[in-house]
Amino acid sequence: MTRPPVPAGSPPAGGVHVSLLGPLTARTGDGRELPLGPRKQRLVLATLLARPNTPVPVDVLTDAVWPDDPPRTARKNLQVYVSAARTLLGPAGEDGRDRVVHGCGGYLLRIGEGELDALRFGALARAGRAAAERGDRPGAARLLRAALDLWAGPPLNDLRDSAVVAEEADRLEARCLTVYEDWAETETELGRAAVAVDGLRDLVERHPLRERLRAAWMNSLHQCGRQAEALAVYDDYRQLMARELGLEPSPAMAALYRAVLGRGREVRRPPAPEAVRAVALPADTGAFTGRRDELRGLLGALDGGEERVVVLSGPAGSGKSALAVRAAHLLADRFPDGRVQVRIRREDGTGRGVAEVLAELGRLCGVPGAAPASAAGPFDDVRADGPAAPAVLAEAWQEWLARHRALILLDDVPDEASVRGLLPRSGSCRVLVTARRPLAGLAPVHRIALADLADGEALELLGKLIGAGRLRADPAAALRIVRACGGLPLAVGVSGMRLAVLRHLPLAEYAARLEDPSAALDELVAGDLSVRRWIASGWRDLADGDRWALGRLAGPGEDRGFTLDRAAAALGCGERAALRAVESLIDAGAVSSPAGEVTAHAALYEVPRLLGLFARERDTGARPGAPAAAALIPG
Repeated sequence: MTRPPVPAGSPPAGGVHVSLLGPLTARTGDGRELPLGPRKQRLVLATLLARPNTPVPVDVLTDAVWPDDPPRTARKNLQVYVSAARTLLGPAGEDGRDRVVHGCGGYLLRIGEGELDALRFGALARAGRAAAERGDRPGAARLLRAALDLWAGPPLNDLRDSAVVAEEADRLEARCLTVYEDWAETETELGRAAVAVDGLRDLVERHPLRERLRAAWMNSLHQCGRQAEALAVYDDYRQLMARELGLEPSPAMAALYRAVLGRGREVRRPPAPEAVRAVALPADTGAFTGRRDELRGLLGALDGGEERVVVLSGPAGSGKSALAVRAAHLLADRFPDGRVQVRIRREDGTGRGVAEVLAELGRLCGVPGAAPASAAGPFDDVRADGPAAPAVLAEAWQEWLARHRALILLDDVPDEASVRGLLPRSGSCRVLVTARRPLAGLAPVHRIALADLADGEALELLGKLIGAGRLRADPAAALRIVRACGGLPLAVGVSGMRLAVLRHLPLAEYAARLEDPSAALDELVAGDLSVRRWIASGWRDLADGDRWALGRLAGPGEDRGFTLDRAAAALGCGERAALRAVESLIDAGAVSSPAGEVTAHAALYEVPRLLGLFARERDTGARPGAPAAAALIPG
């Protein structure tokens, strides 16, 4: 017998249970289904639920509902949809807190693990992996299977015509695939491969290029005594890789094939990936905060973008390296042949030679001839001063790139010449370049520029370091702190570390110190970490003419924005020379420009606050005497 629906606007009695792992549904504690309202309201609810207990910016919600042309009333309409969701789901927790709250970071939907299947799925998956690490494989298999049993079909399938919702649904589905692979490998290790075979076959048909799925299927078939079918799985995959990507299967897959072919050796799972992949990354601490939109764009560009090279640019201290490393860890399954980070600067800030970097890449990635001391190869006994060495190194590297699918992170690149010989000409490898400048001379590349942190993300970072309770005690002062830091992640982080030690210091007092232009940089020190030192490293990269111009444009006060007319007056030159000076500073990453197209006269340019304070400290008032500087800013 069908239960009567709950009237719209009535909060559920006895709690609520919401499902994203399938069609979007909500039920009361006694099993009655809640009406979720019109489609636009469901899109808002799905977007909030896909990022539970996390602020979702208004712009993201707007894009989810009106991707092309939002109406003028979009924000008011969103308020109506959010209000309806708040009423529909009722209060959060036993203390009656508002279910949906609005803050500077956007709308946040509060929901517990027992109320949302996606949260429950994540908790069970983590518990299963923890059991596996303890050696409790039966417990791991049971917990992972419980997580998989929560799925009721493709997530949010009825709302995927919204690009924002579809992206969130794809991420949920990718998590499910990873857990399924964990479960299938665990069952195979326990000698129960038969329970996973059919499900693996179905998933491989839907995701034919996902190698870990193939390996699990191949291994489970072999454990079931179906060796011929297992070998056929490998052969089909090899042909598909050659046809679609022009590549061979990874060394891990080839090793599994040889093990299956050997018959006599018992195969429980493929060789440990780290034993055959090149992995040289800093540890993923899990403490990454903010940059959600930029991270999403970076993952999309590296995983599905058309360009082989992505340039991630931003000033010193903007968090480029942290964001790049986070993306590299999240894309582990997409780059079976390795993920490697190499710094392009030395400790003193000078650039390394291309031959030196190529030699390091060759050793890390296992380029033929690089590792064995007994077999001479193009990467052995590198002599950068030899006339043929650079060409030989570069050719060997390009051959390796063309035959593999790896992610190479070239970190802290000073200029275009430092990396031109390292970028792939063909193949499926991706190279992620981080640099303070946008490196306009590199093409074709996909570019992502890091702006200041939004207030909400900066506050989230500060709260992680000083504690949410202290942040809530004086939110106005906390906001003053992150704004005085100019939204620079390094500065916000140093402020948090300093305040975490100085527990007695009121946030309002520290905010006042940072707001004092003469004292701000002196306050931004925590132990051996100094914001001034980081800004100085970027300052050294600037040409003399750029330094002088920046000192003039930074201005004596807190007004960081300037127009072209004001630039010409400050620099004491004509309009055309002022435009060249401003564009030179934009190319150097020292001045930000409007995101959209606008004429030079109408544009409002901006000097980052802390860089402006540093420039004013160094400003002598005298123009540089070098001819290049005089040509840049003529009298």
